[in-house]
Order: sequence, then structure tokens, then C-alpha cells
Amino acid sequence: MTAASSTASPGIRVADLLRRPSRGALVLVVLLVWVVLYLIFKGRNTLALAPPDLTSLHTRLNDLNSSVGQNRNSNPFFVYFINEIQLGVTHFITFFQDLLSQPSGSRPAPTVGWLGIVAVATYLAALFGNWRVAVLTAVGFLFLGLQGLWQPSMDTLALTIAAVLICLAIGIPLGILAGTSRGFERIITPVLDVMQTMPTFVYLAPLSLLFLIGPATGVIAMVIYAMPPVIRLTAHGLRSVPGETVEAADSLGAAPRQKLVDVLLPMAKRTVIIGVNQTIMAALAMVTIAALVAAPGLGQTVLQALESLDVGTAFNGGLAIVVLAVVLDRVTTAASQRAEVTGRRPTKMGKRTRRGLAAGGAVAAGVAVYVSHTYQLYAIFPDHLRLGSHRVSIDVGPHIESWTTSATSWIQSTFHVITSGFKDWVTYHAINPLQSLLDNSPWWLTFAAVLALAFLIGGIVPALIAAACLGLIVGSGLWQDSMDTLAATLIATVITMAIGIVVGVWMGRSKRADGIIRPFLDAAQVMPPFVYLVPFLALFGSSRFTGIVAAVVYAAPVAVKIVADGIRGVSPTTIEAATASGSNTWQIITKVQLPMSVRSLALATNQGLIYVLSMVVVAGLVGGQALGFDVVNGFSQLSVFGKGLAAGAAIVCLGIMLDRTTQAAARRAEGRTHRGR
Repeated sequence: MTAASSTASPGIRVADLLRRPSRGALVLVVLLVWVVLYLIFKGRNTLALAPPDLTSLHTRLNDLNSSVGQNRNSNPFFVYFINEIQLGVTHFITFFQDLLSQPSGSRPAPTVGWLGIVAVATYLAALFGNWRVAVLTAVGFLFLGLQGLWQPSMDTLALTIAAVLICLAIGIPLGILAGTSRGFERIITPVLDVMQTMPTFVYLAPLSLLFLIGPATGVIAMVIYAMPPVIRLTAHGLRSVPGETVEAADSLGAAPRQKLVDVLLPMAKRTVIIGVNQTIMAALAMVTIAALVAAPGLGQTVLQALESLDVGTAFNGGLAIVVLAVVLDRVTTAASQRAEVTGRRPTKMGKRTRRGLAAGGAVAAGVAVYVSHTYQLYAIFPDHLRLGSHRVSIDVGPHIESWTTSATSWIQSTFHVITSGFKDWVTYHAINPLQSLLDNSPWWLTFAAVLALAFLIGGIVPALIAAACLGLIVGSGLWQDSMDTLAATLIATVITMAIGIVVGVWMGRSKRADGIIRPFLDAAQVMPPFVYLVPFLALFGSSRFTGIVAAVVYAAPVAVKIVADGIRGVSPTTIEAATASGSNTWQIITKVQLPMSVRSLALATNQGLIYVLSMVVVAGLVGGQALGFDVVNGFSQLSVFGKGLAAGAAIVCLGIMLDRTTQAAARRAEGRTHRGR
């Protein structure tokens, strides 16, 4: 009896395995079948489209663009709605440009000159932050002038202020509504998910169709892209208020409005300010991309330099963007930290001293504004100083550009063998094979393989979403360009996750490593996407590889931080138990910490994919080709506007497909973790 049982058991287990193979094994089977069929049908039914060619859809979209332009001033929808929005936003932008950056009226300078702007910015940094942030603000703004980029920097600041104010005027009320109404939160959350999933490029094409190319389109795109953080964090802050506090307010008979104003908002103030910080950073990231629709500012400086492969000018403009981003980030971060300690009551002497300093600072800033408005020397940032009979140049911008160009030439000539060899190796052994598999497989084979993978990884709903998205991509006429973008995205995501796991595990296991590395990751997340292209353009030239490397560096910080937080979240008791059982460090990492952090790993993959996709698309500016190039080309040539619009829709489809599949995988992983416990 025992022998029979022992003989039957293995047979039962084998039968179970045959009936229910693991999901990983099925994924490998799908990939293997795909490769075999690719070798058989290579080059057939690939839906190839030459760069200058257009499909009937692209032609119809071109006709739509022409029709909109011809009927813009007669169609009631445009006359009474779209044109009014465009006019209102344009006037709003012009107000801030006249105030900060452009000649105002008959004046040769803006209403407030450089001295007044520096003084007011420093005063606000001290008022809402602290003296260290105030010093950083003063030095940062002065450096923008010394770079020779004062006017474009102030154009960028003007557009950012305009967009952020619109975001706050709309976003905070929506956040309050989402924070106090579960029903509204369920409605708006999917909308915010889509808004945050789509790469920045995607907003520009349809908005330029409606609002024309110009600053207004750029600001509207900034508003759409930058609004979700303040809505989400305002709602989160309100929902995070302790229930006991809300119950106490209710027991005292507080009306809903009184409870909101006197209890909920004050206690959620720090979270709301963090939302403002994130909105400002998102707007600043978008304002550089908005240069593609003629939005003025530093984005134009960098864009024109990238198009001409002028690394020196691109670096100088990118450095100015970084300086502005760091200043705005530090000020709003300091403001959120101050909001956290407002509950501590200062002494009367301390309160009086602070009010006196605030009043004195306001007077000093007001005097600086008056002087900068009255005297041209303090209105237009000088490019030289006069010392006696000598003129001394203080414009360091040309020196930065010259040094960067020289350094680039030296790096390219000295390390050409290394950089070119590395680029060629990755291109020939990773980029080309995957791109060929996606490109040269029959479209129906790639469609079926991706659909099967989406089902195995995410489930039935992600598979249905993938089917819809792939169907729309086929209809867009840009199948091969979409597959090229997908190939670059997948390669960059694999590299990103490899870095994320290695560095994230290190940070999660070592507080010292976390303390050293995390500030660099925080700083990297502040920088807009354009900035990442410049150094890698200098190293590797204009190529697909340049875009992939820039995408990895752009996405790695968020993946590393999520993995590190997941590793740190594993229970110390579990780790102690594994150590007591004799597990070594490698076993603890691979058998305990990583398996128990699988939810964080899936989330890191999801966020890494979204960041990578947004950057891979931007890399169309530096030889990335594919959908990013189609979008950029559509802005520059009206004859291919329809193709650019279709490319934007294809990018949306890729983003939704990848996001939904990886989110479903994360939920599955979380479910397995809970069942394992």
C-alpha cells in the first residue's frame, strides 16, 4: 500500500503540472513560438510605411486641420468657446510676461526689472521657507542672468506661474470635492490615471489643432499635465485627517463648510503644499516640451540647440532649467516643512520679531521693485560692469558653452572607441534583434503574441485593453513606428529595473547608503526630460541608443526609490527568523526580501515603463526616430500634421496598454503575497 502510494504520488504531481503549467513557463512558450514563427514568416505583412508616405487616415487628419483653420472664425464652437479660451489664456500669459520678461507697453523693459524680481523671489523664499532657501534663491536667480539667459528664464517662469495658478484654481476645489465625496473620487480617479499615464508629447498635437501653435497651447498642455498631483494630494490630505478630529468637530456642531475651513484644510495643509510642489515641477517639465508648439522660454533655447546638435548651447540652457527647477523645488519643499510645524506656538517675542523681519523684508523688496521699474540699469540684466574706464564682461554663458563644446570634443575624441563600441554592442545585440522581432514579424503574429503575454501577465481585462490598443495602432497606419517605440521602451525598462533592483536592495538594506544616494535621486527627479538628452548627446551622438540611455537615467530614480522602500518594508522579524535558520545574505535577499517585496517590484516596473515611454518619445529629437520623430515632424511640417496626430494617438495606446498590464500584474503579485502569508 505504501509503495503504491509512493508510486502514484509523482504521477499525480506530473499530471497536475501538465494540466496547470506555471505562468512563467507559458510566457516562455509564447516567446519561443513567436520566435519560431518570426523566422518562418519574417518580412511578410509587416504594415511598413515609408517616412514620407501617408495613409488615408493621415490625409483625412490633414484635411481636418485645414478645415479647422478655415472655419475657426465662423464656427460657433470655436468663436464662442475655443477662441475665447485661447484669448483668455493668451491675455493671462501676456500679463505675466509684461510683468517679468517682455517689454511692457512703450517701456524697453518689463514692469518689474531683474533687481525687483530677485528681491521679491528672495523675500518670498525667506517668508515661506527659511534663510538658507532665500540665499539659494538669490544666487540661483542671479546665476540665470549671468548665464545670459535672463529673458528666456523669466519667460519660462511667467508661463509656469500662469499654468500653476490655473492648476491651483481648478485643482484644489476638485481635490476638496474628491476628498469629501467617495463617489466623485471614483469618477475622477480613472481620468487622473489617464492624464498621468500619457507622455507629455501626446497633449500637444490635439491641443495645437484646437488652439493653434503658440504660448496658449503650451500653457493649456501644462495645465492638463500638471493638475493631477494637486488634485490627488489635496484629496489624500483631507482623507488623512484623523477620524477623531472630524468626530470632535461634528460633535461641536460644526457646519460642513466650517469643518472644511477650520479643521480639514488646516490639518491637510502640508500635504496640499506638497501637491503644489509636484504641480510646479510637472509644469516646469512640460514648459520645456511646450517649446515644440512655440511656447517661449528656455525650452526654445534647448530645442533649437538639440535640432542643430549644438551641445554647448543646449547644456547652458539645460543648466538654467535645472537651476530654476531646484530653486522652485527647494522653496516649496521648505514651505511644506514649515507648514508641518505651524502647530508649535512661538513666544510673543519670537512672533513679534518674525513680523518685524517680514515687514522689513517687504519694504526692502518694494524699494527694489521701484528702483528696477524706474532705472534701466536695474531693469535689464547687464552683460558687463563698468570699473572706471574699463568694461568687464559678466556674461558667463559663452564661456559655459565654449567649455562644454571643448569638453564634448575631447570626450568624443578620447573615448570614441569605448563609447562607440558600447553603443554598437548594445545596438547590435539588444536593440536591433528586439526591434527586428517586433518590426519584421507579420503584424498579426506580433498582435497575437503581445495579446497572449498581456493575458498571462495581467489577466483577461488587460488582454482586452491590449487588443483594443493594438487594433487602434493598426488603424493609425504607424504599426512599425509603434513597434520601434515599444522595442526601445522594453529595453530601457529592463535596464532600468536591473539598476532599480541592485541599487534599491542596497539602499533598502543600508540606511547609510540610503542617506547618501536618496538626495541624488531626489535631485534627478526635479530635472525636466529635455535636460537628460544633453550629456548623452555629447557622449553618444544622435542615435536610438542615446534616447534609450537618457530614458534609463530619467526613469531609474523612481524605480530605485520604490524598490528600496519595498525592501525596507519587509518585517525585521521575518529577516531575523531567516538569519536564525542559517540563511546567508544572498539567500535572505533572494528568498525573503525580494519575494516579499514583489508588489513594490511590480509597481516599480509600472512606473519605470511610464517614465521610460515618456522619455523615449522625447528622444525623437536626438535620433530616436519612431513615434517621437513623427510627432515632432508633424509640428514642423503641415503636410504631415495628420501623421503626427496619429502618432500621438499611438503613443497613448502604448502607454495605456503597458500601464494597465503592469498594474494588473502588481495586483496579482500583491494577491499572491497575501495568500502566501
